[in-house]
Amino acid sequence: MSQQELLIKVINTLESTGIEYMLTGSIVSSIQGEPRLTHDIDIMISIPKNAVKDLVAAFPQPDYYLDEQSILNAIEEKGMFNLIDTNEGDKVDFWLLTNEPFDRSRFKRKVISEFFGHKVFISSPEDTILAKLRWAKLAGGSEKQLTDALRVYEVQFGNLDMEYLESWARELGVENLLAEIKSRSKCI
Repeated sequence: MSQQELLIKVINTLESTGIEYMLTGSIVSSIQGEPRLTHDIDIMISIPKNAVKDLVAAFPQPDYYLDEQSILNAIEEKGMFNLIDTNEGDKVDFWLLTNEPFDRSRFKRKVISEFFGHKVFISSPEDTILAKLRWAKLAGGSEKQLTDALRVYEVQFGNLDMEYLESWARELGVENLLAEIKSRSKCI
């Protein structure tokens, strides 16, 4: 199963089990900015405990690794858990929706996008940029994260809510990184 097929299977499963989701990470920055290869799929979810068994049942061993206890732990800790396609090695990182204001804001602002003929919920371009800048800061200035943010900024420039972007950049402590991508941008 290709990475795209895995993603579509995951999205279909989330939708059929009523689990709210939003694609994030490099797949989304590739949709909104410049395409690049990525080895994992990042999805933010809000999952009730009563949906865990259905999610695990949709991805049975030996073709998949998805540990029920890891999901329950992630729900309790507002952390993350993984799904691995054991045949192809592709991985899905499920990030639990937290009570952090930025997580709540970006989950509320998710948008619908077309992905290989399927409508999926993805983070807004502003939130993709902000998340990439936050990851760059946490990684000590990751050039890959900064470049992803820059490309989304350039491609989406005319449609960005700059007030929202700048306000959250200050709140997240990444205003210097936002200023850096603005200065590197070809947009005026």
